[in-house]
Amino acid sequence: MVTKSGHGYPASTVEATDGEQTGRLIATRRLTRAVFAKQLILLKRYWINTSMLLVTMYVFFAMIFYGGQAAAGPAIESSLDGIVVGFFLFTASLAAFFATAQDIQREAQWGTLEQLFMSPHGIGQVMAVKSVWNVAFSVGLSFVLLSVMLATTDRALSIDVLTITVITVLAVASVLGIGFLFAGLSLLYKRIENVQQIMQFGFIGLIAVPATETSRLMGLLPLSQGSAMLHASMTENVALWEFQAGDLAILTAAGLLYLCAGYLTFHLCVRRARRLGVMGHY
Repeated sequence: MVTKSGHGYPASTVEATDGEQTGRLIATRRLTRAVFAKQLILLKRYWINTSMLLVTMYVFFAMIFYGGQAAAGPAIESSLDGIVVGFFLFTASLAAFFATAQDIQREAQWGTLEQLFMSPHGIGQVMAVKSVWNVAFSVGLSFVLLSVMLATTDRALSIDVLTITVITVLAVASVLGIGFLFAGLSLLYKRIENVQQIMQFGFIGLIAVPATETSRLMGLLPLSQGSAMLHASMTENVALWEFQAGDLAILTAAGLLYLCAGYLTFHLCVRRARRLGVMGHY
């Protein structure tokens, strides 16, 4: 006699399904722990390269701040809050974008890319876990730069960590999708660093022209909606639940749209690279 569970399925089948789900959960947890440990080791080993990103961004900001004060005097004060918010989002975007694309390029150069494909998790899951790390690290790096910028300019912006983190993560998700696109293209065309460098100028333009109520379609572009909402949160003290539902929906939709499109393109590029046999060639 076959014992049935409350769902109407044989109890043995339900137990097997629960066992598979538990096994997947444990495997994902181990993968996450391994990926995070590896990223910490790389961070420690190449700390100069990592810290230079922060130093470069601060020097860039200091040149604009002190140069603007010398050239425009008190006139720069009116736009200083926007500059600080823009640099905060730009740093998070740049770190997430380059990290995603460079993950694939480094694995290919180290000769370990094929091993990731042969792992039981698959390259997609490994890259997804690495993306979680990249976003968390880029947001943390931006908060460090934000504190330094506020100390330099002696400004007092509203820092609601929950609101800023949620908006930044959703805004950076769109850039993450573009990072997946470039990661896939790097499998096929290898050296595309110069094209990646050009993208940062596009990010500056998207952050500098945030979406407004009169131009809702702008919010569907990467970073545009997030830039507008971060500015409102940090300069007008608007909390996450005080934004209009439409603004949150546009921010979420744009982030998921670019992330899914980039991830799909990455998979198509992987299939083509495997078919052409150029996966590990560099």
